[in-house]
Amino acid sequence: MRRRKTISPEPTATPAASLRVRVQPRASRNEVSGWANGVLNVRLMAPPVEGAANKALIAFLAETLGVKRHQVTQTAGEKSREKTFEVEGLSTEELDRRLRAGSGTTD
Repeated sequence: MRRRKTISPEPTATPAASLRVRVQPRASRNEVSGWANGVLNVRLMAPPVEGAANKALIAFLAETLGVKRHQVTQTAGEKSREKTFEVEGLSTEELDRRLRAGSGTTD
């Protein structure tokens, strides 16, 4: 007798929030420097060479948000100062709360 495979319903999708970031590479330190028109401004010590700033930004955002690096995915702006990220596991409200608490600024 063959057993039938049961098809389970799709797991509930985890929330993912979108985040727009403007980067200033080669800064004196890594820091969130505030918000402007819904875009997070970040200063990074890494140079914009061979993806170094992108890697540093992902690591910085993950640390700042309290998530793992693999949860932060760059979706646009690979070679631009303005980039878009998706953060898996955080709702938009939670992402906003964590960033505003960490940066000490309001929009």
